[in-house]
Amino acid sequence: MSAYDRLKSLGIELPAVGVPVAAYVPFVRTGSLVFLSGHIAKRDGKPWVGQLGRDMDTATGKEAARAVAIDLMGTLHAAVGDLNKVKRIVKVVSLVNSSPDYTEHHLVTNGCSELLGEVFGPAGVHARAAFGVAQIPLGACVEIELIAEVAE
Repeated sequence: MSAYDRLKSLGIELPAVGVPVAAYVPFVRTGSLVFLSGHIAKRDGKPWVGQLGRDMDTATGKEAARAVAIDLMGTLHAAVGDLNKVKRIVKVVSLVNSSPDYTEHHLVTNGCSELLGEVFGPAGVHARAAFGVAQIPLGACVEIELIAEVAE
């Protein structure tokens, strides 16, 4: 089953690439690697604002990370033209806007990791880091960046 068939079965439509709001590009390809810039969580087209452990629970944070994964796949599609060219999701780095005593960053990030696994199968299993941070641009609850290996 293709990545697009899996997305369709999950009821997911990929969004267009977002326009950067600062001095960067959405992705850079070098050789067989594609580096996606950090994508913040959005809900209804606006930053999904909140802080885990203060005004947002882990389950909601996980939903936000899943939403980021969908945006990341939209950008990855734009970068390579065909998600079926993805040989491997290499690494995900997740920043979670959280209170000082919050410790479930890894569970929030599972929202992204699990969806990548569903869409790409074994090629979606990746290395990962999840960090708690004091703030994310625009007050977003989660920001995630991704590195993928693609067919030349």
